[in-house]
Amino acid sequence: MTRQRRRRLIKTRRTVTGFLLVASIAFLAGMTDAVGLMLTGNFVSFMTGNTTRAAIALGMGEFGHAAVLFSAILTFIIGNALGIVVAHAADRRAFVVLACVSILLAAAAGFAEPSLLLVQFYLVVLAMGMVNATVEHIEGLPIGLTYVTGALSRFGRGIGRFLLGDRDFLWTMQIVPWSGMISGAIIGALLAGAFGAHALWLVSMVALVLALSTLFIPRPLQRRFNQRFAPPPPLARRAK
Repeated sequence: MTRQRRRRLIKTRRTVTGFLLVASIAFLAGMTDAVGLMLTGNFVSFMTGNTTRAAIALGMGEFGHAAVLFSAILTFIIGNALGIVVAHAADRRAFVVLACVSILLAAAAGFAEPSLLLVQFYLVVLAMGMVNATVEHIEGLPIGLTYVTGALSRFGRGIGRFLLGDRDFLWTMQIVPWSGMISGAIIGALLAGAFGAHALWLVSMVALVLALSTLFIPRPLQRRFNQRFAPPPPLARRAK
């Protein structure tokens, strides 16, 4: 086997593994968003929708509902930040992040009382923020895990470039997270309809199984799915 062919095979293996992981996490996100929406009436990962609904609530004078939604947006941002910090400190990044997501979802499932609905909501939102730290890109292609608007936009722009003669088909992979999310949302809707608040326990188990499955992905390969972060050296920090 030539060196060039070997490199091609390794890159293909990396890409396939990455997109299988992306599809699985998007499935989890879609399932969680559907369950969360049916239980709380608000989105737990679709912050564009929550932003619009918060603005409408403000315009209609529903300040309490607006405060709930703005708090959810802040919680989602905190979840993303926390996910990056946890991932940076972990040797097995994907496993640790997904295990934390599973724990948060299990904790949320324990707050099933109507009086604790907001606690449950914010815990699920925090989990969905964290899960975005699992995979940030595949072979340089940016990936969204809990939202697919960007993926669909990149997919559409790829079609436009194809019509203009571009024959780089990597953009077709943007349909993967959308496919994972819609299939997960369908399953999540069925689970919420059948089990109510107990559906979160099942979603938590799915996150745990997904976390355990990432242990079979070699560490060097996992590191290629995320942006590299190198803190500035002490001298550079002092110079500032």
